[in-house]
Amino acid sequence: MTFRTALLFGAAVLSGLTLAPEFPVAGGNYGVVAEAHAETAPASSTDPKISHAETYKLLTLFGSIFDLVRANYVDPVSDRELITNALNGMLSGLDPHSSYMTEKQYADMQVQTTGKFGGLGLEVQGEDGHVRVVSPIDGTPAWRAGIKPGDYIVAIDGHNIDGSPLNDAVEKMRGKPDTKITLTLIRAKTPKPVIVTLTREIIHIEAVKSALYDKTGYIRIPQFTEDTSEELHKAYDELLKKAGGKLTGGLVIDLRNDPGGLLTQAIDVSSSFISNGEIVSTRARHPKDSQRWDAKGHDITDGMPIVVLINGGSASASEIVSGALQDHHRAVLIGTKSFGKGSVQTIMPIPGNGAVRLTTARYYTPSGRSIQGLGIVPDVLVKESREEPAFSIREADLSHILKNQGGNQTKPPQRSDLPALASKLPEEPPANWPAFDVTKPATDFQLQEGLRLVRSMANVAAPDPVASLPPVPAPASEKTTPVKNEASHH
Repeated sequence: MTFRTALLFGAAVLSGLTLAPEFPVAGGNYGVVAEAHAETAPASSTDPKISHAETYKLLTLFGSIFDLVRANYVDPVSDRELITNALNGMLSGLDPHSSYMTEKQYADMQVQTTGKFGGLGLEVQGEDGHVRVVSPIDGTPAWRAGIKPGDYIVAIDGHNIDGSPLNDAVEKMRGKPDTKITLTLIRAKTPKPVIVTLTREIIHIEAVKSALYDKTGYIRIPQFTEDTSEELHKAYDELLKKAGGKLTGGLVIDLRNDPGGLLTQAIDVSSSFISNGEIVSTRARHPKDSQRWDAKGHDITDGMPIVVLINGGSASASEIVSGALQDHHRAVLIGTKSFGKGSVQTIMPIPGNGAVRLTTARYYTPSGRSIQGLGIVPDVLVKESREEPAFSIREADLSHILKNQGGNQTKPPQRSDLPALASKLPEEPPANWPAFDVTKPATDFQLQEGLRLVRSMANVAAPDPVASLPPVPAPASEKTTPVKNEASHH
């Protein structure tokens, strides 16, 4: 395959831990879960009314192959391993986000939703035998080592892992805190492999980060965990205090590279800025299981101008928030098109045997559109650099994805409320824009244009960040060389 940068969301793992469930389900027992699936799941995608006799035949086929593999595979293999592999194949064959979790993987996932766990702070996705980096978590060993979204991990401690199952690679990356690990990476546009050495540590996910730029607030949400909404409110209150009681320059919410997380937190965050109306709805296979969530009646900013930053790494829960704020004309979205994951997963525990992560619904923005495979298109296109996009693979590029259906439109509602400056923002940084440095906000072009736009919306001074740059040097071909006048002698 051709190595390309990418950001995926779904059955990703975070230093070996599955991502947080979209739609956690409490309780249940194996008998109930198994019975429900036996009664409601279609036995065939082509013929839902397939007979019990045919089902028995297919199960007999499965048993025959199971016996063949157990008896003839080159190495002895346990029955549990064979069944686990079969379960994984059955679920992952449905769509990229359904999967089976062993007891340990399920426990790891439950720990991750609390925002504290051990590892490298690295989200990875397995596809076609390759291990691709989804995103490093801010402030973690992976982030400090400069690992980038889209990198492929091909070796661990010098041992090749390309072609190995994702779980094997994940187990190798796990380890005790303060122990070292060396990763070999393949990176787009880099001719040689990149080798980085990291030290494992206990990872604390910072639910929310904030900063004050003059009187403009900035809040970054890197992932939707259990505490995101609470941390958001704390961060906003702190910004108000620092600004002397009012953010006169508006607010920027950064959802770039946010792979999502808990649906409940996405709803709470959206409700923090929308006072009434729908936030999101879900439509399941059975109409009785469909749901709708409305705003809770309180905009904590009292209508303050808001700009939201998104990119190809904004997925799932972050797309729910972006879509709600966009449909309600509550914020202006700046950046590039989001990932396009418009489905909801339910975690179904099977006591003593892990859990099933199953796609059970599609979700729809307040205007009724499904962004499945399409993504959220920003109101104002602003690229992060002049190079090719950092995330060249989105939901639509994955194999056997869920179809986009049931939505009443594929484009956001027409907006007539965009400020005049919105049409004047450049789509990409100028040639003399400084190289991006994660520790220097002044080099973040999307952020600087977002600050400029929200200040314009708040009717305060909105200087052009490009205006203070030094002149662009003329290309060498355009530089003139003085011509020496020589006297001719006859």
